[in-house]
Amino acid sequence: MKASDIVGSMPKWANATSEEIVTSQAWAMPCRLGDVSCTMRLDAIRPADTLDVAITLEDESHVLSLVDTPRFEDLHRLWSSRADVPEQILLALVERECAPLLQLVENAARRQLKIVGLASEVPEDRFCARICSSEGEDLLSFALTATPSLVRTFGRIAFIDPADPCVRDTVVSAVTEIAAFVLPAADIASIAVGDALLLPEVGTVAPRLIVDGRFAVDGNGVVPYKDDGMLLVLDAEVRDISLGEVLDHAKSPSSPDAPVPTRLRLVSSGRNIAFGTLGRLAGQNAFIVESLG
Repeated sequence: MKASDIVGSMPKWANATSEEIVTSQAWAMPCRLGDVSCTMRLDAIRPADTLDVAITLEDESHVLSLVDTPRFEDLHRLWSSRADVPEQILLALVERECAPLLQLVENAARRQLKIVGLASEVPEDRFCARICSSEGEDLLSFALTATPSLVRTFGRIAFIDPADPCVRDTVVSAVTEIAAFVLPAADIASIAVGDALLLPEVGTVAPRLIVDGRFAVDGNGVVPYKDDGMLLVLDAEVRDISLGEVLDHAKSPSSPDAPVPTRLRLVSSGRNIAFGTLGRLAGQNAFIVESLG
């Protein structure tokens, strides 16, 4: 599974509204500023001194609030005296010098951008964005009207950064599976205290983790977990791990750090059939039944 698929399948994100997604600290949209690959984040400080440009994104009116930056050289030189500069000259400078930013906004919004003029009023609801380089350096910032349609465009799970601590630190439950096999229904019904079920794969097949009942983690990576009706021998104890550990296994598959437990349970379709310990019978590992579920 890809990291975005893992994050998107978690209830917190799968059930999140567009508004909750765009206000998350983990929101980060990949973009380009000219030829530079970068990331847009919506956590910039609300700008106080701006050049407010009325634009349209297709048929919707917006205000794009530009913040002073040396990257826009001529505009930067005129910034303190811009109130004395004719509107047409200011707009020409914006169109020429801010073209990479205008293109970035157009691409992010997925709508054609057109400059209308200088804005006379600035809406209260705005995205306060900053553009960061791949090294984390802030390149520039701006603000843009946060209309409901733009919230829906920006509020996609695809823009939640799996590397963000608020994602990686999410706690999920995990249980170690050391064996899986098939028994006829009649044999399952006849399991009794003192029985020993041979587990030849223990010690030869690496344990896997079943995480949150959603993912199976083993040496091949992370896949969606599906109950295939087999009998499972699981650790009797459930433990907590971070979602970051799951994401790391998806990125670089390796056998999870899951020591073979001694207290076990036998499970069928989510139901505990028996509890017991890992023992030996005729030189082989075996599940020794101590109590029934």
